Amino acid sequence: MVERVVSGAHYGLRDWLLQRVTAVVMALYSLFMAAFLLAHQPLQFAEWSSLFHNQWMRLASLLFLLSLYLHAWVGVRDIVMDYVHHTVLRLTAEVLVILALVGCTAWSVQILWGLQ
Repeated sequence: MVERVVSGAHYGLRDWLLQRVTAVVMALYSLFMAAFLLAHQPLQFAEWSSLFHNQWMRLASLLFLLSLYLHAWVGVRDIVMDYVHHTVLRLTAEVLVILALVGCTAWSVQILWGLQ
């Protein structure tokens, strides 16, 4: 019998679980938004604006966007790890992706809480 010695590595379980959890969060948010859009036909700016003035909607939108960014990070990182074999290029690509996602996160917060 072969026993695998676990040495602190998660063997991808954490990344797999993160992708599944973020996918569920994005799916639930998307279903809510689809229902809202279908229920408010034709959609007027006042209804759309009032929806996003609620604190719970801003938090839900931020949770959706953070889920999107984490989901994207795991996917892009896996692709870069699989196809970019040169260490310096791989690390450079990963750092650029991280910087882009952090910038998108900051911009998302600015947009959601910059609403007046």
